[in-house]
Amino acid sequence: MLLFCPHCGNMLRVGKVLPGDPSTAEHVGKQTFTCLTCPYEFIITQRWYDRKYNTNKKEPDDIVGGENAWDNVQTQDNVLCPSDTCDGDKAFWYQLQIRSADEPMTTFYRCTECHKEWRE
Repeated sequence: MLLFCPHCGNMLRVGKVLPGDPSTAEHVGKQTFTCLTCPYEFIITQRWYDRKYNTNKKEPDDIVGGENAWDNVQTQDNVLCPSDTCDGDKAFWYQLQIRSADEPMTTFYRCTECHKEWRE
């Protein structure tokens, strides 16, 4: 949990009330939220906590593939489908860089007839 100074906006740190200031003499030894930039100090007099629940969780994005992976892709002729039952020679394809930069891009194919997917 982070709290910020209402005067300057910097992050407040947890510290202790030090002796020597007559205005805080009764609170010496108690913990405070202290700003390191300005003289703001908030003395903690009760247990301090803040609980937040994440109610709208985001679904993870599908990085490679998913529903829209084959939208707006190109077709290529003279590509033999690896399926034994299909004799298609045309396929959709797209490329992704899934390895490091010194490796070539990976090409993903999908047969236009039987929809079998493979990569090279």
